Amino acid sequence: MAILKQNNQISYMVACVSGFAAAHDLSKKDAFIYLYNNKAIAFLKEHYEIEHTLSIEDAVEDMAEICRQNGGTL
Repeated sequence: MAILKQNNQISYMVACVSGFAAAHDLSKKDAFIYLYNNKAIAFLKEHYEIEHTLSIEDAVEDMAEICRQNGGTL
C-alpha cells in the first residue's frame, strides 16, 4: 500500500511540475529546479493529502504563491 501511495505522489508531482512548466513557458527541468529552489516541491510533498484533491491549475497557483513567498520572481 505504501508503494502505491508513493507512486501516486510521484505521478501527481510530475503532473504539477508539467502544469507549472506549461503555465510559465519553462522546460520541465527548469520548472522543477525553480520549484525545488523556492520550496514548492517540499510544499507539495508535505501537503499532498490536501493538494491532490484540487485541480492541477489550483496546485500550480499554490506553488507559484509558495515560490513568491520564498523569493521566486515568476
